[in-house]
Amino acid sequence: MREEKPSPIWLRLYALTVYLFLYTPIVVLVLFSFNDSRRNSSWQGFTTKWYATLWHNESLMRALFNSLKVACLATLLSTVLGTMAALALSRYQFRGREAAGALAYLPMMVPEIVMGIALLTFFIKIGIQLSIVTVILAHVAFSVGYVTVTVRTRLAGMKGNLEEAAADLGATPWETFWLVTFPRILPGIMSGALLAFTLSFDDFVITFFTAGIGATTLPLKIYSMLKFGVTPEVNAISTIMLGFTICLLGLWSRLESDPKSLGR
Repeated sequence: MREEKPSPIWLRLYALTVYLFLYTPIVVLVLFSFNDSRRNSSWQGFTTKWYATLWHNESLMRALFNSLKVACLATLLSTVLGTMAALALSRYQFRGREAAGALAYLPMMVPEIVMGIALLTFFIKIGIQLSIVTVILAHVAFSVGYVTVTVRTRLAGMKGNLEEAAADLGATPWETFWLVTFPRILPGIMSGALLAFTLSFDDFVITFFTAGIGATTLPLKIYSMLKFGVTPEVNAISTIMLGFTICLLGLWSRLESDPKSLGR
């Protein structure tokens, strides 16, 4: 077996510099969420009072509730639609199948600002008033592709012999799906749902173009607060969002690397 050579010192220093550039601002944000001073210019001591103050901020809590509501509904819809699309693309032959499969990747490739403007134009043209409903529909539009690709990848690694055996034993297509197919693709469905939830909960650009009155999500609320300066409450809620997102992405990564964690 060929022995791998250690990477050059300059390459390791370059990688370290890149990581420091990317993550130092995040570390500073988390650190100053525990700063005893209301100003972020200097460190005055350790405190957790801003996290307590945060829960009494009605506007921030309302925005957080909106974000959770949008993310949950968008995840539910995109997971159902994405799973159905993945099954159709993987198990059936129909005209335009290749084109439909390519379209599943489109929301992941189109810049968010382009998609946001396109969705805004679409809603205006068909006469739908901007509201939290349009935000949910917009999030479904860009999340469904991620679910489709994730579940389709899971289906690609499955052989159809068990499904054929179930059909030969008299199982209906519905029974074959629930008793054979669904348990085996459940890790893919869960990882796709977690990814969709994370993308929806953190989204700003598309939400900015499609949100109406009363549909202010947490990213939009934080952006409006930043216009008047960064406050410790912003640091605190950003730290909570960061931790929540890291947990979801960690769970998604585990499901992707170890599908046995949900069974087969």
